[in-house]
Amino acid sequence: MEFSKLAVYIISIISLIGFQVGLWGIFKKASKNPWLSLIPIYNFWIWLKVLSRPWWWMLLILFPFISIFMFYMMIWKTIRLFRKTSYIPLLFGTFFFFVYMPYLGFSKKEHYTKLADLSKFKKSKSREWGDAIIFAVAAAYIIRMFLIEFYQIPTSSMESSLMVGDFLAVSKTNYGARIPMTPIAFPFVHHTLPLTKTTKSYVEWVKLPYMKFPALQPIHRNDIVVFNYPDGDTVVLERQNESYYAIVREFETMFNPNSSFEEAKRVYYKYGDAYLSKYAGNYYPGKGRDVVWKEYHVVARPVDKRENYVKRCVALPGDTLQIIDKQLFINNEPANNPENIQYSYFVSDPLGSGIPKKKRKELDINEEDMQTVNDFTTLYCLNAEQKSKIEKMKKEITPIVDEATKYDNAIFPHDPRYKWNKDNFGPFVIPQKGVTVTLNDSTLVLYDKIIRNYEKNKLTVKEGKIYINDIEATTYTFKMDYYFMMGDNRHNSADSRFWGVVPEDHIVGKTLFVWLSLDKFKSWGEGKIRWNRMFKKIE
Repeated sequence: MEFSKLAVYIISIISLIGFQVGLWGIFKKASKNPWLSLIPIYNFWIWLKVLSRPWWWMLLILFPFISIFMFYMMIWKTIRLFRKTSYIPLLFGTFFFFVYMPYLGFSKKEHYTKLADLSKFKKSKSREWGDAIIFAVAAAYIIRMFLIEFYQIPTSSMESSLMVGDFLAVSKTNYGARIPMTPIAFPFVHHTLPLTKTTKSYVEWVKLPYMKFPALQPIHRNDIVVFNYPDGDTVVLERQNESYYAIVREFETMFNPNSSFEEAKRVYYKYGDAYLSKYAGNYYPGKGRDVVWKEYHVVARPVDKRENYVKRCVALPGDTLQIIDKQLFINNEPANNPENIQYSYFVSDPLGSGIPKKKRKELDINEEDMQTVNDFTTLYCLNAEQKSKIEKMKKEITPIVDEATKYDNAIFPHDPRYKWNKDNFGPFVIPQKGVTVTLNDSTLVLYDKIIRNYEKNKLTVKEGKIYINDIEATTYTFKMDYYFMMGDNRHNSADSRFWGVVPEDHIVGKTLFVWLSLDKFKSWGEGKIRWNRMFKKIE
């Protein structure tokens, strides 16, 4: 058993024992039968009677997620019955209830007082404001953690289905709210403290294993899902917007220009992070200029602190996925393409006038996706409606499609034996929990990251033989379900085609609706607010 998991189990057992011991002593002081503290659920009913709270609180206690807030609310009310009014005992009881409750229950210095006999605590204005702020922050934090969270779309990978500047409401409950894996963290921020570029917002000396509340529904094909970026397990702080593994491949190619990529991967697996830290740097390959280096800082991030991505789930565990000339196939059947699916096109105009900026704004063309090819040709990412309107402008439009035999090193599994690219991919069977696959030299490249990084096994290859946790293996059985995610802007989306499948423990939530949409390319006078997208349900 991993040390972190063992520590969690030990802390959980100590917390439960401390809570039960404390409740026994408090029941006894309140003239209740202490044995009742050992009966699950019913002990909370008796605890409410000790606190003189209404019966309907029990409904809130039994409600998922709200129960966490109610538990601490009852601890605070219990502390108040022992005539404690300052913030110090409240804070101590919040973080160390398993110690403080037994102290209140068995200390002869501490005396229980019925709520009716308790003198009214007159709060100062500052105390009233302090209590209100603490309550609001605690409630908002619990809602954000377990119920619903808001995200902003930063890139065009889902254009035009979701647009840059869309603010999304994301449900944590639909797929089952995940228990925080790094529970000690600065509230309301993700992985980096505000006003800093690299300072972590969390500590890792307390880690929880992957656990979640029951789901209201499974993930369906074509759901738009928020998840933690799988390639974000390791990050180069100076290049956080790029895949660490892509950077490694970049430098391996640069340092070993005459070696095969398979040889480069073996070097990486042998030296790992130390190799990148030793050799990596910003380089300027200008003609006649020496390479300029500076050290990079490489860090690992826990699952729940990796970047949040939003994509469409196009394939479920056990599905067979294939892309042929841009068309997605699932289980040998053509998949339904999203209504606003986008591809890249060369738009040429021999007269050189191109598409006027005013017209681009009218068509909602994302200008960040534009690439100038020459004086007469520009690359655009367009959906069917935009393409049709541009064709009516008498522009020459040429679709961009990678040939089936073209090998793209950036595409998963980054091995020349799999000549896949973003337009021709697979067939690939999505890993499913409990399913066993055969391991050999050619299949290992498909599953090595799953076995090593996601499912935390020791994986080595010696003399052509595969060893998992030092035991020779010819097969492997998956411990989790996996999902294949793609952006609707198919030619401008870093998705599962580039970095592989998404493990179930990386799933954050389901997108519900757009509550605000701001067009970064328009001023307020030009219609910056996209009113037609406000509170639009995401299908």
